[in-house]
Amino acid sequence: GRAGDTPLTKGSPEHLRRITAAIDDTALVAARADTDWITHGQTYAEGRHSSLAQINRDSVPKLGLAWTLELGGRRGMQATPLVVDGIMFFTGSWSIVYAVDVRKGSIIWRFDPEVDRSKAPSFCCGVNNRGVALYRGAVFVGTLDGRLLSLDASDGSVNWSVLTIPENSNYSITGAPRIVKGKVLIGNGGAEYAGVRGYVTAYDARTGKQAWRFYTVPGNPKAPFEDPALERAAKTWSGEWWLQGGGGTVWDSMVYDPELNLVYIGVGNGSHWDRNVRSPGGGDNLFLSSIVALNADSGRYVWHYQTTPGDSWDYTATQPIILTELEIDGRRRKVLLQAPKNGFFYVIDRVNGELISAAPYSYMNWASGIDGRGRPIEREGARYADGRTHWISPSSHGAHNWFPMSYSPSTGLVYIPGVRQAGPFARDATQAWNGPNQVGSGHQVTASFAFRRDREQVLDSNPDAPRPGTASGELIAYDPVRQRRVWAIAQPSHYNGGLLTTAGGLLMQGDAEGYFTVRDDRTGGILKRFDVRSGVISSPVTYLVDGEQYISLLVEWGGGQGQYHKKVDQLYPGTVYTFKLGGTATLPSREAAPQRSLITGSTTAAPEDIGRGMNVYLRNCVTCHGEPGSGGGVIPDLLRSAPEVYEALDFIVLGGALAGLGMPGHSRQLSSSDVADLRDYLLFVAASLRSGITPQRLNQDLGAMQRQALDRQK
Repeated sequence: GRAGDTPLTKGSPEHLRRITAAIDDTALVAARADTDWITHGQTYAEGRHSSLAQINRDSVPKLGLAWTLELGGRRGMQATPLVVDGIMFFTGSWSIVYAVDVRKGSIIWRFDPEVDRSKAPSFCCGVNNRGVALYRGAVFVGTLDGRLLSLDASDGSVNWSVLTIPENSNYSITGAPRIVKGKVLIGNGGAEYAGVRGYVTAYDARTGKQAWRFYTVPGNPKAPFEDPALERAAKTWSGEWWLQGGGGTVWDSMVYDPELNLVYIGVGNGSHWDRNVRSPGGGDNLFLSSIVALNADSGRYVWHYQTTPGDSWDYTATQPIILTELEIDGRRRKVLLQAPKNGFFYVIDRVNGELISAAPYSYMNWASGIDGRGRPIEREGARYADGRTHWISPSSHGAHNWFPMSYSPSTGLVYIPGVRQAGPFARDATQAWNGPNQVGSGHQVTASFAFRRDREQVLDSNPDAPRPGTASGELIAYDPVRQRRVWAIAQPSHYNGGLLTTAGGLLMQGDAEGYFTVRDDRTGGILKRFDVRSGVISSPVTYLVDGEQYISLLVEWGGGQGQYHKKVDQLYPGTVYTFKLGGTATLPSREAAPQRSLITGSTTAAPEDIGRGMNVYLRNCVTCHGEPGSGGGVIPDLLRSAPEVYEALDFIVLGGALAGLGMPGHSRQLSSSDVADLRDYLLFVAASLRSGITPQRLNQDLGAMQRQALDRQK
């Protein structure tokens, strides 16, 4: 404390109150990258590059584990922890908030907002949360079910709570709030679901009263437009798009520039994904897949740049945005950097929204480049309009998803956690936007995944293209000035954690294989590696405590792809790992994992019944459980479930026997006959895989059965 103050016990309620009360507008604007980590991207620029250098290329061999703290969660931690004077604040799955004493490695308080676990299938994608905000003695968190909460930082008690979404809607919140001039900014997710119209809202941090709201897509033109820009945007839509919401959710990136007083938001995909369905006459569909600059005081539109006009691929522009200055053509430019899903890396003048440059940072086949107007040059067939299934790169998971990238002024490089995957896109001209026969339609999903397995496949003949049904990752070092890849490291999974660089010449990342790796930021060479057992989807942070540099990482596998995919034998409860030079704690060890075999039952059901069961699975199950036989992630692979699960399938699927674990009852969508068909489908697939059938042949067989079921349905 200050001279004359009573010395505070570090970790006491009064200590927590005092250190977080000091985080005000001045502190956030002045936030530096060499002490605490007080806002989501470390500073308002969100570059995730620390100027700390105690841990560096020379000293990193002495890096050791300081402590671990097991939290018990099993659905995934995506949060970036915030740390102030040795007190760490972060979220786990189900929007649970923790305050942890870094000096002791122990929990100070834990707050559970008690989100209804049975609503898990209504949230895209998984039950995760990417973190909190700190301001004037309060901790702010957005919950999965759409609430924004202000908690007392000293003990986790609730100051106020406001519902930010319409009641009984398909919205959710997974992103971290941001603090801007006494206001808390929060967006939402859910554009994969019917009836969702995107917006971002600012609330008074002291009272929870709404200050402003900006809608990202226009509503019904017969009603007044909330912003003059939306009247112009409406001219880029056609049909009655507002009936299905339009999409455009702001589910991750929100960045503030205090010098320009602008907030930059990344806007998501459309609902329905396919522009031809949501906007039959075409059009750019503003402000989908755009970066939009807003006045921080009023929330009014200032400028926009659209990365994917008329998006039909879930190519969101919600991916992390970094603010910096670059020397380009002899001029110092204030820029923002983004590597969104569509595979192009963008350098944009953040003063006026002018595109400075754009180029591919990953493999793509949907476009061949950017034209003189700053628009992508689409390739023939990219909009999958001919009734065939087109394998398009990047997939809907993007060439880069939400995992934070880092910009190092030392190397001049941006480090990107990349994805290599093609996705199957198809349009069924016989189905309305809310038609029953489409992937996920049992939960009102409005995606464009191929539903019909018997349709002709349009493959990419380029030998560099990702093969259908495969997915991998890559750690990319990218030069934003020259717009080129400097180096890239292949990774087995397409789902790896975010990145951190430091002035010590280090690049850090956790990965799907359960390792935390410290690399040389110049070459990507490994300097130190720790076995953290479970896959990692969060980002490391570094900070000082009593003059000593620490690194912390949240380890708990989960999230959208983590629901049905993993690269480790077994998953462990969520754990905080904290490292320092000279750390001597023992790393928890991996245990021998019991291997679950495919179920052994069989079925004598008719092909038509198996086809019906497959359709039940695609409509209601695949978005959480993934393809049967894939191995499972945090959600079980049903082909490797215990026999008792099949015996109790009616009680689970219809009765909601496992609702407390996130598996609600489906009695409104399904009947006992549907469950019987579902069981037969799963048993057939298991028997086929046990027989050694190739995936291609199995897909052909299932396509024929599905066709019989759909033809009989007509």
